[in-house]
This record gives sequence, C-alpha cells and structure tokens, in this order.
Amino acid sequence: MYRPYSSSLADSRPFLDTQSLIQNLAQDFVTNFNTGNYDQAASLFAPDGTFMMPHYDPAYGPKNVERVLRQIGESGYEDLRLETVRVECSGDLAMEIGRYTVAIRQGDGTIRADRGKYMKVWRRLGAWLILADCWSSNLPAPR
Repeated sequence: MYRPYSSSLADSRPFLDTQSLIQNLAQDFVTNFNTGNYDQAASLFAPDGTFMMPHYDPAYGPKNVERVLRQIGESGYEDLRLETVRVECSGDLAMEIGRYTVAIRQGDGTIRADRGKYMKVWRRLGAWLILADCWSSNLPAPR
C-alpha cells in the first residue's frame, strides 16, 4: 500500500526554483573565490566546463579552472561581486546573465576597479554545474 512521505523536515524546506538555485550557486562561487578557496569555486564547473577570461586562454575542466582562478587571485583580483540580472531555463540547461565588479590590486599597492558583464551556462547533472563562463569589462582597454 502507498503511504505518503510525512517527514516534517521535507515540509519545512521547500524546493527552490531554478533562478534562486542559480543565484545561490553564483554567490557560492563569489564567496569561494574571495576567500581563496579556488578548488571549491572550480568544483562548481562540470567536468567539461569552460572558463573564458579576457587575456587568458580558456580553461577546460575543474582542475584547469582552479589553476586560472588561483593565478588571477594571486595576481591581485579580489572582492568579486556578481549580480544576477536574468536566468533562463530550458530542461537541464540554464543561462545566467549578470553584472560584476572586482578590485584588482596593482603592484604598487593601488587598487583598480573593474566592472562589466558576464554570462554563464549551467547544466543540471544531478546538481547544477557551470558548463561555460565568460565575462568582459565595460572599461576601456588599457593602452
């Protein structure tokens, strides 16, 4: 005989919609990057995920993404902030579009602010993982 699941725990934690899940995961990425937990930030990437950063070759897979994140973190990128503007979902794929700001500590100790836009493609593989992540600055190119 069928008996409905009656756990009070299940009733007290409603499922989040896809947009909320993606926004929360984006903030997990930010927290992990800003605290130097590059391995945890990279673990949000799918095994075949790609990270495309300006002025760098694309990084494929979590280990290579971790290497690039560590490289940019150690070169002065800090205080990353993401603002999700839009999430579109179709089946097991989702697209996130947003804005970012980041501080870049220069060799002389000054800080250069950068801001721009980003786009992430997420794929649900049990959990939502980043399939592709790219971003570009709104500031003029350095001369």
